[in-house]
Amino acid sequence: MLSFIAGLRGLPRTVWLIGLISLVNDSASEMLYPLLPLYLTSVLMAGPKVLGLIEGIAESTSSLLKLVSGVVVDRTKRSKPWIVIGYLMAGLARPLIAFVNSWGWLLLIRFSDRVGKGLRTSPRDALLAESVPRNKRGLVFGFHRSMDNAGAVIGPLMAALLLALHVPLRDIFFWAIIPAAITLALAISLKEPKQVIKIQEPGFQWSFDGMSPELKRYLFAAGLFALGNSSDMFLLLRARELGVPQAQIPLLWAAVSLITTLFGAPLSAISDQYGRKQFILVAWVGFVIFYLGMGIPGLPIYALYSLFVLYGLFKAATEGVEKAMVADLAPMGRTGAAFGWFNLITGVMVLPASLVFGEIYESIGPSYAFWFSGGCAICSIALLKIWVFRSNI
Repeated sequence: MLSFIAGLRGLPRTVWLIGLISLVNDSASEMLYPLLPLYLTSVLMAGPKVLGLIEGIAESTSSLLKLVSGVVVDRTKRSKPWIVIGYLMAGLARPLIAFVNSWGWLLLIRFSDRVGKGLRTSPRDALLAESVPRNKRGLVFGFHRSMDNAGAVIGPLMAALLLALHVPLRDIFFWAIIPAAITLALAISLKEPKQVIKIQEPGFQWSFDGMSPELKRYLFAAGLFALGNSSDMFLLLRARELGVPQAQIPLLWAAVSLITTLFGAPLSAISDQYGRKQFILVAWVGFVIFYLGMGIPGLPIYALYSLFVLYGLFKAATEGVEKAMVADLAPMGRTGAAFGWFNLITGVMVLPASLVFGEIYESIGPSYAFWFSGGCAICSIALLKIWVFRSNI
């Protein structure tokens, strides 16, 4: 524990500042995120299919831009402009949700929000990876995800408070403008690191050429896993259907984020010493148990809450470690592209994942939708065990 605390204290200023930016930004994002399914169904009168369409298009677009921004950063060695523009777009988009009167406009605004995320994510991840040595990457990415999830605790608590005060859903979206302004100011204060390696590539490198076979296999398995990992909004929708009161939905999501916040950095730091492989395998098994359990008809409330605890631990054990794995396998000078491909492959699968999940959910039943996702995860675990991790990583 003492070494873990010492490691946190020794992190560079850039890592701490990016963590603070993510905390404030997610306070705004996650204040609204648990409310979108409620807003979509109760105000805009749309169902799970529309929810899947909106989230799939938004996240897939974001993923494509993550590749573009990652490749550009490898070439220009400048991360700050993309980070600032990305947070600016997201900050401007979210409060506009209060003005929409149809799900089409909500799709457009959600699309703009995710464009901002696509522009900033890979540059930010590359900057984090290059800020510390290899043996501290797990700690750095775990710390960043913990800060991000701390914002995801604050946001839903703010939403729950406003709902308890009977503030209309539309009005709550206006509150997102305050953390958006703070986030932008912090992003502007971010300093570009001094470059000690000169750019030697003649142009932008978009292909997999030069990427290690281990990275390619890992990306394939991660993509299959993502096919079963649809939008988290379906989890909140399912929780509401199983009997969780509307006012407690944000609290439930805040609890998941709190678990991820508390355990994300320590688990990721341990992976620096003992390897990333087992963390990912065990966490993906936890994901299977969670989704199979969520598909049980008439699931008792106490069991539902237990499963959401498990989901929080799953997120804590993977969010930082998976990115640290990508950084470990990335060729020198192409960290941005490696993160770009990882974010593209795992993110673009959200569109078919959400569309298929929404279709099964509405046409056949929620149980079969959750069991489909669990089946995809089982296949991914098999690939990790017998194909991806054939050598020690």
